[in-house]
Amino acid sequence: MIEDLKRSIIEYDVDSAKRIAEEMVKAGVDPIRAVNEGIAPAAKIVGDKFEKGEYFLPEVLLASEAMKAAVDILLAKSSSKAREEIESKRLGKVVIATVKGDIHDIGKTILALLLEVNNFEVHDLGRDVDSMAIIQKANEVKADIIALSALMSTTRGAQKEVIDLLEGMGHRKNFIVMIGGGSVDEDWFRRTRADGWTENAAEAVELAKKLVAERR
Repeated sequence: MIEDLKRSIIEYDVDSAKRIAEEMVKAGVDPIRAVNEGIAPAAKIVGDKFEKGEYFLPEVLLASEAMKAAVDILLAKSSSKAREEIESKRLGKVVIATVKGDIHDIGKTILALLLEVNNFEVHDLGRDVDSMAIIQKANEVKADIIALSALMSTTRGAQKEVIDLLEGMGHRKNFIVMIGGGSVDEDWFRRTRADGWTENAAEAVELAKKLVAERR
């Protein structure tokens, strides 16, 4: 069953993932084992396939949906101790958004999905999001990372605005701030005083893992 669940996620078959997860619950399969041996390895394979160009956004989206559906079913019937143990395996919490004034969100959406399949808890606020709304959500969920996307040079100032606001509120030390998007380069990264930036989503996932591990 665990191998079947793993395969259903890799093959981005949402219905099969749900059916197999339900069968596992009925059969009394340990949900922690199902996550560690089935879902987590499948998520890594999906991420690797995207990085290699074998999968694209639609495949990653469906694989993520299959993974989340299976986890929800397994957790719903699990003991509180098992749920806590599964949640404790999360690498961190991420609030991600395309900044105020920018309506481009393909890159941001891809990163959000890749973070999810790499065991981050992701809160995707969408596009054209006000700076204070981003900060409020990060405080609300006690995020580890705030990830800010800006495609246009005319909107990237909002990335710095979020950091400036955090500093003014005395909350800067509470969050790792990552920036990205078509308008971001090394010079802009240094001017914003962000904690990290990358040129693509796959690299951003590895950076997120590294920054969270360093902070802990």
